[in-house]
Amino acid sequence: MFRAKEMGGSNYQFYSADMGVHALKRLTLENSLRLAVERREFVLHYQPMISAHSGKIIGCEALLRWQHPEQGLVSPLDFIPLLEETGLIVAVGRWVIETACAQLAVWHRQGHNDITMAINIASRQFHEPGLVSLIADQLQQQQLDPRHLELEITESTLMQYIPATADTLGALSRLGVHIALDDFGTGYSSLSYLRRFPIDTLKIDRSFVRDIPGDQGDSEIVRAIIALAQSLRLRIVAEGVESTEQRQFLSDLSCDVMQGYLFSKPVESDEFSRLLGNGGGGKSIDR
Repeated sequence: MFRAKEMGGSNYQFYSADMGVHALKRLTLENSLRLAVERREFVLHYQPMISAHSGKIIGCEALLRWQHPEQGLVSPLDFIPLLEETGLIVAVGRWVIETACAQLAVWHRQGHNDITMAINIASRQFHEPGLVSLIADQLQQQQLDPRHLELEITESTLMQYIPATADTLGALSRLGVHIALDDFGTGYSSLSYLRRFPIDTLKIDRSFVRDIPGDQGDSEIVRAIIALAQSLRLRIVAEGVESTEQRQFLSDLSCDVMQGYLFSKPVESDEFSRLLGNGGGGKSIDR
């Protein structure tokens, strides 16, 4: 009935079995996710972050992947939203922080002392009471300099429970950890909060980078975001860089850091170690 109304009325629509199939698929996926936590099926891949000035790897972003025993690597788009809805993101997010910090310590012991690690923090995880103590414990346990760790949050997370958000960001900043505002330009936050909160980095969303420099509108948006960041003395990171034209456009605007398939796709820790050994930067890896 509702489908018929959506189609303008005065018609009829048949029930689709796809509705039941979708519900069953979701239930199966949720059950599999719960087992994945117990069976340690999650892995981290690391995407290099490249200095726009030197062309060298200066850090990486830790990205969660699910290595399903039957389906192989499952797309994050298929399981991360469900992790957040079910609350499993808290336990998985803790594992991500612990694993990423341990891996960063390994690279530092190998002599790559200036490499930084960016970790995405989901909204539900960010508002957990134990987040600050978890970060502090990991910094101490792995003997990491806080300035080498950057936590990425979204604009929507920034705007939730503002007093509590300010307290958490303040506590993390006092630890010496850097804070990045992810997917900047896609949310609804007030620019005034860039001055109120201790934000260190703005990340330009890949949706704005994808069509530059050919698309005039996106080019102007990117130019404005970079100018804003520079005026506030914030570091700027551009995601989704896939062509030499995009790289040149961003370099001409004095963008600080880039990441994307032009340099490398997200890779396992061993492959990232190999990239570090090669000096990093400038290598194009196809999809």
